[in-house]
Amino acid sequence: MKSVKLGVVGCGVIGSIHIKTAVKIPIFDVVAVADVIEEKAKIIAEEYKIKKYYSSGEKLLEDPEIEAVILAVTTNIRKGLAIKAFKEGKHVLLEKPPAMNVEEIYQMLDESKDLICGCCSSRFRFLDHAIFVTGFLKNQPLGKLRIIRSKAIIPPGPIPKKTPPLWRVSKSINGGGILVNWGVYDIDYLLGINDWKIKPKLVVGKTWQIPEQFSIYVAPNSDAEEHFSSFILCEDSIVMIFERGECVPSQKEEIWEITGEKGTLHLMMNVGKNKKIIYDDGKDPKKGIVSNVIWEGNEDWEIIFQRQLENFAKAVRGKEEIKTDLKKSLMIQKIIDATYESSEKGKAIEIN
Repeated sequence: MKSVKLGVVGCGVIGSIHIKTAVKIPIFDVVAVADVIEEKAKIIAEEYKIKKYYSSGEKLLEDPEIEAVILAVTTNIRKGLAIKAFKEGKHVLLEKPPAMNVEEIYQMLDESKDLICGCCSSRFRFLDHAIFVTGFLKNQPLGKLRIIRSKAIIPPGPIPKKTPPLWRVSKSINGGGILVNWGVYDIDYLLGINDWKIKPKLVVGKTWQIPEQFSIYVAPNSDAEEHFSSFILCEDSIVMIFERGECVPSQKEEIWEITGEKGTLHLMMNVGKNKKIIYDDGKDPKKGIVSNVIWEGNEDWEIIFQRQLENFAKAVRGKEEIKTDLKKSLMIQKIIDATYESSEKGKAIEIN
């Protein structure tokens, strides 16, 4: 397959990981990197022997040699760069969340036309267990679905030695807090492994900012949530329940589950060692509930980034479908926006 000439905008933590990964993948030719701190872009380019670097994403997007870009920048500037990339005829991989709100995704959809545009919210569906589970669920072993839920609660860790980045818990920079930082993964993961057949209709949500005693864990003037809960009524009487929080005064708890009339699947979305997927089979009343480990193994972060970039390159070349495109991202963003609106207004919000 002909190599894809790639540019990466943003040389921060996540952008650097994309660059480090892409230079190792034969189907990529990393042509250029860009960062508003030009010295940072220069250092990265020299480290990975990349021939060009730019002081802005706009300049990189004007480079005619580049045919695809990764936008690893803050959410508030992502849409503008994506639209410029589309106008320049370039394919785009968006870091998560893809946009500040639903309206921005509609604007990108209008401009993307037949170009590939993927979103990194799909990251965890590239893991071996997620690929296995997606195939397992196609045969509907759980019967008619009832409840899909995730709960990921993280207590405070060591007190940070330096001030955390402002963007992470900022409505104006990031579009929100933990819901868009990590909740977007939960939603993409559970909708995706169910082949996007679940159709949300009504959302009741609530968000909470970080407790006062833990304020040192976020940057001063942080105004977004660090804990949220969302109840989603879907078509076919399916319910989705999401909760996630950081710096919560609670023990650590991580759960991803899918329950149907005939059984339940217990999942572990995150990477880790000695992971197990457990299937509670309740089809035969004579046997009761029979629980079996249907998958086990070890998973790490490196494979996530590698497979996601390989999927992007193959999608550009027409060899694969992009894992999560803008249309799928639109549904995720509708859930996010509805959760924020419900929390603000104190009422249920319909999803069209």
